Amino acid sequence: MLDRWTMPLTQAPLTRLARGLARWGVRPDQVTVAAFLVGMLALPLLALEAYLPALAAILLNRLGDGLDGALARLSGQGSDAGGFLDIGLDFVFYGAVVLGFALADPAAHALAAAFLLFAFIGTGTSFLAFAIMATRHGLERPRFQQKAFYYLHGLTEGTETVLAFVVFCLFPDHFALLATLFAVACLITTATRLWGGHRTLRAFEREDGKAVRVRQEAAR
Repeated sequence: MLDRWTMPLTQAPLTRLARGLARWGVRPDQVTVAAFLVGMLALPLLALEAYLPALAAILLNRLGDGLDGALARLSGQGSDAGGFLDIGLDFVFYGAVVLGFALADPAAHALAAAFLLFAFIGTGTSFLAFAIMATRHGLERPRFQQKAFYYLHGLTEGTETVLAFVVFCLFPDHFALLATLFAVACLITTATRLWGGHRTLRAFEREDGKAVRVRQEAAR
């Protein structure tokens, strides 16, 4: 929900950082992998209840996630392979953070963590399934041209997820409640994406069907 406002604000500073990396010959995929490895440090740190160092790893991961795209656009090295790697590692990272909280205190956190992972499956699959169909129908990305995939809106997007992770790390004793509330928001996102995506694709299918019938009639 907040990405449409936060993304334009971050593009200028990310582009400046990307120019420096480009001068050193750094490739976007290298940034993607490095950011992922740094982000994965959050898993053992959270398990050890080192919440502030874990938060630093999470924020550095998110910085790298924006930086690789800016570098790809600046250098002209963007590719479907890079976009695939980026989003695939993102979802692994998201799951690792939640697992880290579960390991920190299984008795208090495990059920809420499982609920949040369940909700993440819904947001992730609805997002990616629609992206596949949007590509098939040639749908454009009107607001987020910098995204490798069609970006289907929802109540919980990237910005909200980062904010949730920050709050989890700052108030770990309340993780169970906070994670449950965020999971509910993710389920609302899943429902609205499924509803909106289905309506959008059905509309395009009807338009495609009309176009086929017009061509058939013109050919007679």
